[in-house]
Amino acid sequence: MTAPRIDLYSDTHTLPTQAMRQAMAEAEVGDEQNFEDPTVNKLCAMVAELLGQEAAVFLPSGTMCNQIAFRVHCQPGDEIILDYFAHPINAESGGPSALAQAQTRTLHTEHGIFTADQVRGALRRVNRNTPRSRVLSVENTTNAGGGSVWPIEDIAAVTAVAKENGMATHMDGARLLNAVVESGTSAKEYGGYFDSLWIDLSKGLGCPVGGVLAGSADFIDQAWRHKQLLGGAMRQAGIIAAAGVYALENNVERLAEDHENARNFSRAIAQIPGIKLIFDRCETNLVFFDVEETGMDGATVAEKLLAHDVRIGAMGPYRMRAVTYLGIDAGQLEEAAAALRKVVA
Repeated sequence: MTAPRIDLYSDTHTLPTQAMRQAMAEAEVGDEQNFEDPTVNKLCAMVAELLGQEAAVFLPSGTMCNQIAFRVHCQPGDEIILDYFAHPINAESGGPSALAQAQTRTLHTEHGIFTADQVRGALRRVNRNTPRSRVLSVENTTNAGGGSVWPIEDIAAVTAVAKENGMATHMDGARLLNAVVESGTSAKEYGGYFDSLWIDLSKGLGCPVGGVLAGSADFIDQAWRHKQLLGGAMRQAGIIAAAGVYALENNVERLAEDHENARNFSRAIAQIPGIKLIFDRCETNLVFFDVEETGMDGATVAEKLLAHDVRIGAMGPYRMRAVTYLGIDAGQLEEAAAALRKVVA
């Protein structure tokens, strides 16, 4: 089975460029567990500096970044406050309960951006009968919230409530650099409000694998123990870390192209009868739309699009998501919009 020619399912389908592959082929490597892999060490230092943290650790996936952070921050029976559609709840196989032995308390929002009052209202009374409100987790950009960017003033407000109540703060930064490019707020400024945060390398940055978790030196020391426990040690990982180094040096500012492509695509499909955009704005690289008025469900539309060599994901009965990224150009998006028009006609 081969991938469709125009694949808008996810930015995790980004392919490494030839230049990135060359950087990987030429990477200097060593034993990362002994801190002897110079390329891994360079990547971790770059990310720690980028996010304004003391240290960082290279991990196989963003899911592992989230789950290790929760394990470090939580004791069994603690509670994590986060958005109802956040990735750790919906796409990490129940990790918070299985691995950190923590439960989740959800906040309902329209764009995945909650308020300080919502956080305050979710806090538990401090007594022996209730879970301890321990971690506030923020996702930036918000995936199910349409790729929305958290304004820095809202970050400041919600994390202040958490800190006032003795909670740790964590950012799921899978698409943080999309937020940085779109908002003009630096990654370091965002990072200043969090005890732990990470960036994904395998989405818009174009790497084949990996995420980098950052925090204080003590936090990362503890994270390393859980990395080992969960089987995340990667030996001569400089081969894949080199892709991350290359991406941070070459692929960050170009994320703006993905955002503009997504906005153009959203405008194009909004003109198709039966297609309804779910969010009133397209800020970054995610386009959500509803197909109910076409008389078909999302799975049917997705299947029919494959006949046109186009893949768009069905995220619910009628909800679909198209994602732009490195390797998807404006011409391909025009073709995808034309295919969608034919399918629903």
